[in-house]
Order: sequence, then C-alpha cells, then structure tokens
Amino acid sequence: MAPAAALAVLTCAAVASAGSMDELVTAAREEGQLNVIALPRDWCGYGGIIDGFKAKYGLAVNELKPQAGSEEQIEAIKAGIGAGRERPDVIDVGISFGPPAKKDGLLQPYKVSTWDTIPDAVKDADGHWYGDYYGVLVFEINADRVSTMPRDWADLASPDYRNAVALAGDLASNQAILGVYAAGLSITDRNVEEAARLGLRFFADLNSKGNFVPLVGSTDTLVDGRTPILIRWEYLALGDRDRLKGKTRIEVVRPKTGNIAGVYVQAISAFAPHPNAARLWMEHLYSDEAQLAWLAGHCEPIRRADLMRKGAIPVDWRERLRQIERDRGASDPAFPSIQEQERARDVIIKGWDDIVGVKIECEPPQPDPGPIALNTNRTCQAPVPQ
Repeated sequence: MAPAAALAVLTCAAVASAGSMDELVTAAREEGQLNVIALPRDWCGYGGIIDGFKAKYGLAVNELKPQAGSEEQIEAIKAGIGAGRERPDVIDVGISFGPPAKKDGLLQPYKVSTWDTIPDAVKDADGHWYGDYYGVLVFEINADRVSTMPRDWADLASPDYRNAVALAGDLASNQAILGVYAAGLSITDRNVEEAARLGLRFFADLNSKGNFVPLVGSTDTLVDGRTPILIRWEYLALGDRDRLKGKTRIEVVRPKTGNIAGVYVQAISAFAPHPNAARLWMEHLYSDEAQLAWLAGHCEPIRRADLMRKGAIPVDWRERLRQIERDRGASDPAFPSIQEQERARDVIIKGWDDIVGVKIECEPPQPDPGPIALNTNRTCQAPVPQ
C-alpha cells in the first residue's frame, strides 16, 4: 500500500485501474475530510450527492459558504494561500472562471477516469477544469402573487411587474452575469459586447421603471413576495416547484428569446489541504451514479450522451427528458463559448454601476460565525476585473 505522500503525486493522472482507485480511497481516508464551497443542498441535488460521498467513503465533508458565487470561490482560494486547513479543496464555478483561475496558478490538474466521455469543448486539455453539468435560464414565478405570466424578456418591463423582478445572485455569480447577458441576447444576436451592453440597458430600464428589485433573490424571497419573479437556472426553479407543491404555486417559464445555457465546471485548488480527498470527490462526481443524481436534480449532466449511449439512463427518466424538451419549446438554447462569456462578464461587471446604477443587496446578514473568514458575509457586488 503506497503512502499518502507518494499518492499525492501519483494521482495527478487519470485513475486507470481498480488498484490505483483503492490507493486513492486509502489516501483520502487518511486525510479524513473534504472542504467544499458554494454547494447549496438544493442546487442540482447536491445534498444527496454530498451525503452519498460521505456514506460511500467515510469522509467528513465541510460545507463552506453554500451561497457563495463563482467569484467568491476564486477569492476563497486566494485568501487561503498559506492558511490552515479551513479553505476549499474544490470549486464549482461558471465555465468562464476556469481559464483565468488556471492562468493565475490557482488550480491543479487531475483527469478523472471518465475523462474521455467529457466533451472536449467544455474541458481544459491539461485537466485543470472540466464541465460537470449545465442548465437553462428561466423565469421562476410565484403564481400566487403574479396573475399574468411573462413569456419573454420584454414582458418584464410591463407595469404589471413593478417591484417584482430579481436576479438569483449578485454580480459575483455566473448565474447573474448570464442573466444580464441573456436579456441582451433577446434583443440582438450580433456580438458579445453589444449583447452585454444591451443587457445592462435592459436592467437599467427595469430599474428606472421600478420593476427591478436590487436584492439577491432566493426561494425565501420568492415565496414571501419580495422577489416574485426570479431569473434563475431551470433546475433550481423546477426543484422549488417540486418541493413547494401544495404550499406555493410555482410557474417555470422558458423565455421565447434569449435562451441561454450555462455550463459549470469543477476544479481542484492548487492549495487544497486535502488533495486526495479532492481527487476522490472528482471521481465521485463524474461517476455514473453522481451524473444520474444530477439528472434527478433537474440538471443536464455533462456525460449525458455517454449515459444514453450505454443505456445507463432508466427508461422512465428517458421519457421524462423527452417531456422536458417538449415543455421547453422548439428552440435550442445558445451555449456561449468561454471567450464570449469572459468578454460579456468583463463588460457587465465594469458597466453595471454606471449604466444600471444600483447595488444588489444581500439577504440580511447572519450572526457573525467567528474567525472563519470563508463563512463571513460580504458585499454583494463583484470586484471589477483588472
């Protein structure tokens, strides 16, 4: 049995055999813990995936700051450099955050055993980051509070939706950035910068009309009426619809234009305090088991084509997928390239204050948990890219 120190370098390549997988499990158990960040338990079915990992491998999972955005995760790696064991081992961020994090030396490479079944377009060739799932942006609506359903982005400017529309994230989140970008795409499909600028003008117009609520929207603010219309990932909206059935009527509307899908990627911190646990976590996430769990959580697993090819998706789920496609409508969502998302993010973050002119507020801060910096609250505005 190889010692853990040796395994720390042995497992940088793909796990190729049962023996090396056994060694990885042993090394991870010696570390005893995994630190994850920004994984709400209702996001994509992550609660079950985390619990399954703990039960299968006997490791503790420290769930840091579940509501953090992509930018905050990157900052958490930077803040943790040279710090103790209370820092993230792994991150789950929008795809546009992967390349700059690699460039800044914040990520370490690792190729999972199912590497070849991940599409080339959504993975770094050297294994520093790779796509895990994706979703489509929709309008999640509290139908107990909203009588007329908006069907497209332009409808959100109606006087019917005064003090109603919110982003389900701040500008540190991939979800919010792509929400602004999608609004711009509904107006033009010419180039990224134009779509990003038009998205900013769209939200400026919503704000001037009193329709935009500058508060990070959540299930709680949706239900209590503070933000009865959320621009949110479909899997979160459908999850709310399932959980709140019989309590709050939730309508999920896919806009007719500006349909956009966002890929999220996994990566291991270059400064992970538990590197073998991090690699084992990646193996878990890209296994058939976890990929199917994402599907059950209304997410589109990145290995869906491979799962379909080898018949791993249960028959009843295949019919469910076909029904989802019918419900979504005829148009396929756009998949912006990494470069397009990076340019859009730069335009949106730099232009938000001048064009939209309102700060997005966090939920009321929770009591200070103490000295653990990663779990403290922060201002809900992303830093301007340098």
